[in-house]
Amino acid sequence: MAEQTEGGFGLRRIVTGETEEGRSRILIDGPQAAEFRTGELGGLFEIWTDATSGAIETTDEADRGIGKPQLSPPKGGVKIRWFAIEPAPDGVPAEQVREITRAAFVEMGAGDHQPDTSRHPAMHKTDTLDAIILVKGRVRLLLDDDETVLEPGDVVVQRATNHAWVAEGNQPALFVAVLVDRS
Repeated sequence: MAEQTEGGFGLRRIVTGETEEGRSRILIDGPQAAEFRTGELGGLFEIWTDATSGAIETTDEADRGIGKPQLSPPKGGVKIRWFAIEPAPDGVPAEQVREITRAAFVEMGAGDHQPDTSRHPAMHKTDTLDAIILVKGRVRLLLDDDETVLEPGDVVVQRATNHAWVAEGNQPALFVAVLVDRS
């Protein structure tokens, strides 16, 4: 399991590829390529972004985890990432948390993905089918009319609904997510 470090969670990703001769090999073995921190609230750590149609280009050496993290995958694409949710910071006024959260969504290209934040400032909705696995921590999944608490190993199939993640307790939560664009 990845340990949290000062600069993130010390996450390792291994990406496979092939030589021109068709022999399998390790293309990347190292830390996440891109990191998007939202101050005290958490962050996105990209693993890979790719198309979901056509042949997989196994000899392409481009690192598809590099670049400014965006909330959603490209149209018709898939995104694989870790993401972290920090516990609510002590002593920060609710309005300031709302402003920080809103700015983070705008920064990751998702300013239009927040149709109703009345329940929580991080409520958002994407046009994706997501498989989200809690790796570390304890989290409350908020929906418009429902909620549940997740423990490590729990899997959420997030089907383009308005939702937010809230870390329970005083430890950050770490997830792995696969997002598939459905637009």
